[in-house]
Amino acid sequence: MIKRKIQAELALLAEQYPVVTITGPRQSGKTTLARMQFPDYHYVNLEEPETRQLAEKDAKEFLKRYPAPVIIDEIQRLPMLLSYIQVESDRGKRKGAFILTGSHQPELRAQVAQSLAGRTAILQLLPLSIAELTDAGVSLDRDEYIFKGFMPKLYDEKLDVTRYYRNYYTTYVERDARQLINIRNFSAFETFIKLLAGRVGQLVNFSSLANDVGVSAGTIAEWISVLEASYIVFRLPPYFENFGKRQTKSPKLYFTEVGLAAYLLELKNPSMVARDPLLGGLFENMVVLEALKARYNQGKDANLYFFRDSNGMEVDLLLSANRMLYPMEIKAARTWSNDFSKALDQFRKLSPKAGAGAVIYAGDAGQGIGENQLINFADVSRTIDGEPLSRG
Repeated sequence: MIKRKIQAELALLAEQYPVVTITGPRQSGKTTLARMQFPDYHYVNLEEPETRQLAEKDAKEFLKRYPAPVIIDEIQRLPMLLSYIQVESDRGKRKGAFILTGSHQPELRAQVAQSLAGRTAILQLLPLSIAELTDAGVSLDRDEYIFKGFMPKLYDEKLDVTRYYRNYYTTYVERDARQLINIRNFSAFETFIKLLAGRVGQLVNFSSLANDVGVSAGTIAEWISVLEASYIVFRLPPYFENFGKRQTKSPKLYFTEVGLAAYLLELKNPSMVARDPLLGGLFENMVVLEALKARYNQGKDANLYFFRDSNGMEVDLLLSANRMLYPMEIKAARTWSNDFSKALDQFRKLSPKAGAGAVIYAGDAGQGIGENQLINFADVSRTIDGEPLSRG
């Protein structure tokens, strides 16, 4: 079992709050994390029809049968239970009494905020990070990471990668989409999600996608919201500040699991990744999500952005921390080029908030060029952990 970086934050929050809610993609390891941290707690899964029926018909009997301290899995299946958990947590006045897990982000957050305001802390658990795999003795190449992805089951059970993502797509992506919205033309939805995989790292353009899929821009916006709610995709917002130039205000889109994107692009093995014209986008997807995992594993807000102006000057990733902006350029290349740091130097001249920068690529780490570090992609989360970026 691979130890998760977020475990220390979970233990700390359970000492401070009566309820801790763990959200994240399906099969990202939420249940395993909770049961590993709290092995003596009762455990109940609301995906089980009989259990859910009992909780729905008689919530008080349900909580009597599964008393605190308890782990309640898939809480989004029965949000009405949150009001009863609120009453029980107030009555018991015990820290860490309820550990809840759930998969649907906006809806669950809204329901938790309404019923458990001031009583719960929320953690977001994404799939495994490279740092977690490295600590567990797993070290893969750039293309192997992109092809295989970071789902815990692939490493714990050594499953076939293509079969795993095929089943994951059918079992979870399609099911969640059908549950959250009424999709009449599922073949159009499948075309849409494959087109998204082909646009990783690009600006979200509803009209362009709508024309390619043959549906309205409003439908595309709804579908992307559903995928985001189910932790299938992640939108990286643009950083906006009045620099005297027109700036992009559309977000960029990434898959929460790069292995799923590779599957949707029909990449059958790691050697196909290196030859694919979308290697740069897939690599950027992996690096951005590594940074996001590092932030969430510390219990922090993402505070991650990108920057692009009307002249085409772009910084792939910005970390906002300590009232500073730390720019990062992401390159899939294994060999250093002086052009890699050009945008970082330009951004540093543009913004008085700009701090030390980093070029993240597939080559060797180094002391840096000018004000910029050279970082191998495998060290991204460790770099973000040590915010702010520092030289040497």
